[in-house]
Amino acid sequence: MTTVIVNILGLLLMAAVVWWFWFAGRRRAVAVADGRIAIQVAQGAYTPDRIAVPAGTAVDMEFTRTDPSPCAGVVQFEGLDISRELPVDTPVSIRVRYEAPGEYAFTCQMGMYRGHIVVQ
Repeated sequence: MTTVIVNILGLLLMAAVVWWFWFAGRRRAVAVADGRIAIQVAQGAYTPDRIAVPAGTAVDMEFTRTDPSPCAGVVQFEGLDISRELPVDTPVSIRVRYEAPGEYAFTCQMGMYRGHIVVQ
């Protein structure tokens, strides 16, 4: 009986982890009005984590990391050859530009911190 309980608890924990990292917090994208947006890197997440930009428009994303976790130390952009280190408590500005409409991820090097750029 104990084995069954432990297995059920393990499955529930795995489901919670999957939900947290891939499905939780699916929010409406924040529109970038002036070509610049500030992003906080804290408590295991990027805030905001969904950003809407027009296709072909360069956007300056200023990341400020307050999370000392080693996983938060780098940000990478899907489809672009951009990867930057994010020192703790030091703003880092990164200019990105996507030409084709779609949804593109930006993540830490392990893919646990996730954000999306929605190109319209």
